[in-house]
Amino acid sequence: MPSRPDARPRTAIPILAAFAAGVLLTLVALHYGHTSARIVPAPSLSTVAPASSSALAAAAEGSADEDIADAWPEDAPTPEQVFTAQPEAMQRALGALAPRTPGKTNIYAIAFGGDGAEDVFRNEAEYVDTLMTTRFGSPGHTLVLENNPATLAKRPLASWTNLEAALDGIARVMDPSQDVLLLYLATHGGNDHSLLVDMDPIPLDQLDPDGLADILAKRPFRWKVVVVNACYSGGYVPKLRGQGTLVLASARTDRTSFGCGADSDITYFGRAWLADGLNATPDFIEAFGKARTAIDGWEKRDALLPSEPQIDIGAGIQDKLEAWRKEASIGPAAPFRAPD
Repeated sequence: MPSRPDARPRTAIPILAAFAAGVLLTLVALHYGHTSARIVPAPSLSTVAPASSSALAAAAEGSADEDIADAWPEDAPTPEQVFTAQPEAMQRALGALAPRTPGKTNIYAIAFGGDGAEDVFRNEAEYVDTLMTTRFGSPGHTLVLENNPATLAKRPLASWTNLEAALDGIARVMDPSQDVLLLYLATHGGNDHSLLVDMDPIPLDQLDPDGLADILAKRPFRWKVVVVNACYSGGYVPKLRGQGTLVLASARTDRTSFGCGADSDITYFGRAWLADGLNATPDFIEAFGKARTAIDGWEKRDALLPSEPQIDIGAGIQDKLEAWRKEASIGPAAPFRAPD
């Protein structure tokens, strides 16, 4: 039976409302001459701002439902078929994981693309697999969970239940006391620090800092890198920090981050840390420093309120990652390309 915190978020409305408010504010700013946030090579602008009324929440919910209904592929399994197929989908995904290489530190990754309404989160989740295979010499060491109309029959959904199953399954393949777990989550975030987990009309519970911390605390992973790429994601740092853990967040606890949206292929943080930073250096911490500098420059250029990405380096994890890099077969850069 999957573990659950007492107060599990069960609705996506607050996050969708916040996203809708951000879009409205962005459109107003652009109409009255606000500088566009579209820069090269950074992705296009999208912000999340706090919702201000129940009417906005209802409008956001209705808009999201219409968008997802329109996006559901006619040749895909029905929502009920997708929902009931998840145990089998997880079994296939876990069965495809490659065994660890004995005698050295291995790295395994779980990539979680939470919002099915925008391809940008799917793109980043799948790119984690590309980096792990090509850049870090670890093929078959990534499990991708994603909500996207194009992959309903191909990959397990990004859901609370599947995340727990993925962690349990990957713990049986790797050595949790010796190897490193990379958990990368990308989606919209609300100012209450909940993460949007959405593939309408399939009912999915939302993630929050307490819930994610509880999920990880109940698993045996000694060495972890947890990356939360979402607005207000700094709210996860206090709950996830600890010995043997590196926590990265794309924004301060009270700030939005940028680069999501229907017209974007990759977020600012995804571009700066995943695509640019980790291709420049395999050092996760050094790549974060490069990413923070790049993001700061993009935001200053476009007169945006700085997102101020956050980092917390737990005792021992920096040395562990250095030991992994010395033993790893670091490959050439793996340029980011959005899936067709």
